Amino acid sequence: MDAALPLVIVGAGLAGWTTAREVRKRAPERAIVLISADAADFYAKPTLSNALAQKRTAAQLVTTPAAQMAQTAQVQLHAHCTVRRLDTATQTVHFDDAQGVEQQLRYGQLVLATGAHPIALPLAGDAAHSVRAVNHLQDLAAFHQALGPAPKTVLVIGAGLIGCEFANDLLLGGYAVHVVDPAPRPLALLLPQGAGEALGTALQAQGVVWHMGTTVQHLAHSADGRVQATLADGCVVLADSVLSAVGLRSETALASAAGIACDRGVLVDAHLQTSVPDAYALGDCAQYASAGGRTLPYVMPIMNAAKALAATLSGEPTILVFPLMPVAVKTPALPIVVAAPHPATQGQWLQDAAAPTDEGGVWRFVDTQAQMRGFVLTGKRTARRMELAKATLP
Repeated sequence: MDAALPLVIVGAGLAGWTTAREVRKRAPERAIVLISADAADFYAKPTLSNALAQKRTAAQLVTTPAAQMAQTAQVQLHAHCTVRRLDTATQTVHFDDAQGVEQQLRYGQLVLATGAHPIALPLAGDAAHSVRAVNHLQDLAAFHQALGPAPKTVLVIGAGLIGCEFANDLLLGGYAVHVVDPAPRPLALLLPQGAGEALGTALQAQGVVWHMGTTVQHLAHSADGRVQATLADGCVVLADSVLSAVGLRSETALASAAGIACDRGVLVDAHLQTSVPDAYALGDCAQYASAGGRTLPYVMPIMNAAKALAATLSGEPTILVFPLMPVAVKTPALPIVVAAPHPATQGQWLQDAAAPTDEGGVWRFVDTQAQMRGFVLTGKRTARRMELAKATLP
């Protein structure tokens, strides 16, 4: 590392800004440059999926404007810039500035916080182009504008975490909601069967129409200007808007083109270093050795990773160790907290003795040695989050 050159961070989401702030705490005089493709305003991405319930526009989700963030963290900000390529041999970032003029910037250390992008489904039909996905403030603003005022019907493709959260939010906003997914129940990859079925029942009671075990085959414009969705099981849904929530894919194109090793994400070791010297990654774009080669697109992993990385960048090499990180699913119809076991852990989900239906449920993931490695809490049982977190082995 050349100490005379700045730390350059590519990406101004939670991962980028948190890294900048954590480094600044440790190195008051360090030159830090942050390059962002958008305005770089700071907001909590989880609020995208409950903005309607909060009656907030996309602009109102911004908690701190970019200029204030840059001033507080003493960061040189390049907003509305597009990074074209990385030269890891000369440690140079090539980017177009806000006016479209190509710039070059050398770095002493580089942090990739480029996030992830929504997976695009190969849908057929003349209305396929009208499908929207929400992953940024601009996406949410465009979705709300296209959606228009309630009551209208929205077809949500995907019954995973984001799909269920948006479905619940749309219901609270006064919209009719259909959800389609090839899985047998909501959140099938995250929750034990009983918990997933309970969520499905709760959202159905609020108005969600489930189309499980099937997929969208064709999207066509109807005579009245709506979208006619034909499903694989032959069902036809007429919707005013279609929202795709089938998941995210780590943004690896920039790193891969620079010769940095990537798989499902940018591969990083326990110190968050990539396969090239002085280049690091974290956040939604990273595939963590500290998490058994998983990507972790959640808030708490980013916060933990940023603190460890800031120490390493400041001359104190620090191994990233993820603690147990329960995730709260924002479905007011049935509040859920889930601490998922590592995918490689052998074991089974066991439900505690049945509680009254209005109290919710408790599921524990027990490994082959009878040790608890994860848990799920629903309804009022979510109040036991800290209790079960303390009892769960990492």
